[in-house]
Amino acid sequence: MDDKVVPELVVHDKIVAELTILENVAKELLLVSNSSSLETALEKLIELAKEEGGRLDLSSKNVVTTVLHLCQSLSSISYRQMLLSSLKVLRNLCAGEIRNQNDFLLQRGVEIVVDVITSVGLTPDPDCMIIRVGLQLLGNYSVGGGERQCDVWYQLFPHKFLKIARVRSWEICDPLCMVIYTCCDGTDGLLTDLCSEQGLPILIEILRTASAVDLKEVWLKLLLSKLCIEDSYISSIFFKLHSFPSIQNNGVVTHVTDQFVIEQPYLLSILSEILNERIEHIVVSHDFALSIFGILKSAFVVVDFSIRGKSDLPVGFAPTDVLGYSLTILRDICASDHLTSSKEESSKDVVDVLVSSGLIEFLLNLLRDLEPPTTIWKAMKQDQIKEGKISSSFRCCPYQGFRRDIVSIIGNCAYRRRYVQDEIRDKNGILLLLQQCVIDEDNPFLREWGIWCVRNLLEGNAENQGAITDLELQGTVDVPELVRLGLRVEVDPVTQRTKLVNAS
Repeated sequence: MDDKVVPELVVHDKIVAELTILENVAKELLLVSNSSSLETALEKLIELAKEEGGRLDLSSKNVVTTVLHLCQSLSSISYRQMLLSSLKVLRNLCAGEIRNQNDFLLQRGVEIVVDVITSVGLTPDPDCMIIRVGLQLLGNYSVGGGERQCDVWYQLFPHKFLKIARVRSWEICDPLCMVIYTCCDGTDGLLTDLCSEQGLPILIEILRTASAVDLKEVWLKLLLSKLCIEDSYISSIFFKLHSFPSIQNNGVVTHVTDQFVIEQPYLLSILSEILNERIEHIVVSHDFALSIFGILKSAFVVVDFSIRGKSDLPVGFAPTDVLGYSLTILRDICASDHLTSSKEESSKDVVDVLVSSGLIEFLLNLLRDLEPPTTIWKAMKQDQIKEGKISSSFRCCPYQGFRRDIVSIIGNCAYRRRYVQDEIRDKNGILLLLQQCVIDEDNPFLREWGIWCVRNLLEGNAENQGAITDLELQGTVDVPELVRLGLRVEVDPVTQRTKLVNAS
């Protein structure tokens, strides 16, 4: 190949005779795009490669190889715009076109692009667009699977991934998640690498960036759904977000675990969004469900229940937000019958596993310790109220909706699950749940969730229906709030079963 330079190549109206660009490289790009300048040629190729037919046509004209040679020649930040255009051409060419991906593989394209990202993009003042487009290119290429996934992974993991993840930019974080997800998709070995001691710092930096820039884009959600919900890495990631300080006392080292940082509720908020959006399409692992229950219990110990919350989630206080998002996640997990993952040895579904681990008892105790709903509280005798202050025997709702979220989980668990209905009765929870069928100023939609819960508690369960009848006959269910809501307990004359009905 001739090493002569192109003497009159025009870029931004400047003569760049000093550029050592192989003559054949420039000529091929000018010819294939029918252009008179290299800058125009690249812009035309970007547009052509956006269409499937254009990508296919260009795959037969050796464009990938030619543009990669151009990238190697433009190894200085001085030619940033031309490098960016070259990366865009390659990104579009590799979007779903196998022949272009094969050429990229044969020409060691990953190595060339990573060199551009690290030498030009990752400067003391990072060039976010160079990095972003370079990552989008690698993501499009790795979608091809197999050898391409490993080709990208081993060029970047772990150190280059980590360096990129530390750039606090949404423009970079989203395509970085794309690259990592597409590399790991269907390759358990790479997924194991990612969640190892070498890989976890990458995820932590991604979450710190995502939290800082409020990123909740699709690639981040796909990655976290795979790692946390479908697989078993939620605890590793969650607790790695905060390195708890150790305390030494008489030679015994203990870890302070009663602290949370803002990235932890942020992670849970994203997982809650994922479940809410895709509840019918996600198989929830047992490990994920049990880990969230464990996180809930950890947050319960930390949260100050003497202060009544004035807002819904997020409140901006990490322990309270961890508590709240744990509840919303459990609510959605328990909302339907999830299939058990093929990786699970147990035949139990995820709700069975949670209930057998003490979820119902924990939630009932939590509900009992709360101050009564405002409707009931206002109806109580004045001598039980000390100038509007709650008795020290009661806990406050730390955020608006806390009581509602507890009741929603219990109601979802009780839906067509006889053993849950029976457990609630055995633990004297029937009257407690009847008292949640009221309006509560601090818990929007508590009434609706309370009625749903009681409905599920009574459905097909004669013992629970009879228990309510007994309470009513004893006067125990003489709850004026139910009457004011237009509800009453009625015994069906045919089936002799009790149910909540409209009084009007």
